[in-house]
Amino acid sequence: MIQSVELKNITKRFPGVLANDHINLRVNAGEIVALLGENGAGKSTLMKILYGMYRPDEGEICINDQAVTISSPNDALRQGIGMIHQHFQLVPGFTVVENVALGLKSSRGPLTDLDVVSRRMLELAKQYGLQVDPSAYVWQLAVGQQQRVEIIKALYRNASLLILDEPTAVLTPNEVDEFFNILRRLRENGHALIFISHKLQEVMAISDRVTVLRGGRVVGEVATRDTTKQELAQMMVGRQVITRWEKQAAQETEPILRVQNLTVLGDKNLPAVKNLSLHVCPGEILGIAGVSGNGQRELAEAIAGLRRATTGSITSEGREIANHSPAHIIHSNIAFIPEERMLMGVVREFSVAQNAILETHDQLPYSRYTFFNFSAVNQTAARLVNDFEVKTPSLETPIKVLSGGNIQKLILARELERAPRFLLAAQPTRGVDIGATEYIHRRLIEQRARGTAILLISEDLEEVIALSDRVAVMYEGEIVGVLPPTTPVEELGLYMAGAKRA
Repeated sequence: MIQSVELKNITKRFPGVLANDHINLRVNAGEIVALLGENGAGKSTLMKILYGMYRPDEGEICINDQAVTISSPNDALRQGIGMIHQHFQLVPGFTVVENVALGLKSSRGPLTDLDVVSRRMLELAKQYGLQVDPSAYVWQLAVGQQQRVEIIKALYRNASLLILDEPTAVLTPNEVDEFFNILRRLRENGHALIFISHKLQEVMAISDRVTVLRGGRVVGEVATRDTTKQELAQMMVGRQVITRWEKQAAQETEPILRVQNLTVLGDKNLPAVKNLSLHVCPGEILGIAGVSGNGQRELAEAIAGLRRATTGSITSEGREIANHSPAHIIHSNIAFIPEERMLMGVVREFSVAQNAILETHDQLPYSRYTFFNFSAVNQTAARLVNDFEVKTPSLETPIKVLSGGNIQKLILARELERAPRFLLAAQPTRGVDIGATEYIHRRLIEQRARGTAILLISEDLEEVIALSDRVAVMYEGEIVGVLPPTTPVEELGLYMAGAKRA
């Protein structure tokens, strides 16, 4: 059993980047250490070193005060270190017990006795509150149950230190509570846990200590009971961060966007959006809350002209836009921040300047007949980069080399440049750091104050609550409730899980 794991002076360089700069980190048995930091702070690199996916250029790893070499994930598992990835490593067509048994060696040769594995699984489930049916197929399980399978897999292999990478990203609030109870039982049984998250409220709720990285270095290490969310955010960014936004109450007026009785098929040709109705008024943010996979993506794509509706209508300022082309939607004074920014928001190989005018490149002043006005393109791009604080080496830099936050800020700048009457923001801060998140939130609030109707689709419930005037909860393709943002999180969680309807 691991009593302590210590990383000493860990340094890792990549071409042109010092990812980890003499980092020290210690975690002891029976405690939960949270690892915080913006994107690019070095968290992932550090954990990949601990889990044997990278080798450090300098420094050492000590387990129980003895230096060890970890060259692969198999080495890490042999040392008692397991990692629960944000994206689960399970085979959907296998049963739970088959997934747990995958890769195990057996005295019977390549065939593992699944009955033996199942019995041991049930023992672990009882000990740690990880109830799951060994005979169930993974595809039948809810996301929270799949996560339990991942934990059982690690515990079955005798992992006593667990690295948890953004473990609550796809859980409902009630599933988060259940998950935290599991973590507490693991801690009580002597396990060491490293909890990687950007959700400060959760860090405060579950961790014993917090280590903060910035620019590849440790900039703070505090006992959780001795700090606050505001202090942690300031350590991460290097300045004060606004997490609460003051805004005037929205007025119920004639809606700009109206969706009525909308049905949309998903990728498997089954209804993903079912007879859904909603409306968004000028100067209002309507937030869509829900666990991923409940029709949010299909709803956004139908509004943006990227997916056909089978029934129902979508109107913008009284004009029907359902089943029209994306170009028609753009010319209808509608702006769209897509969920997948690299697939639908930018052209990866194009420059920053080219991406800044993507939707208006065929209009004056950029294009006239067969001539392209590069001076006008660069003028607009330079202004947007400056106004929206986009960090880029130059306007000619390929967009793909920018950070996620800077790409998202450029997309936001381009969309708001057209002064839209309606803005559809799908997962606008997914994968961006806390500084960029604060900036994007501020811009959305400013746009609301200008009278823009905003539909915010986000899996981050804190974000939805902080920004929205009303919260519509989606479950299995339907709106199951439209609630005020002051609704208790626990109650919202019941709607998100389908346990309650308005």
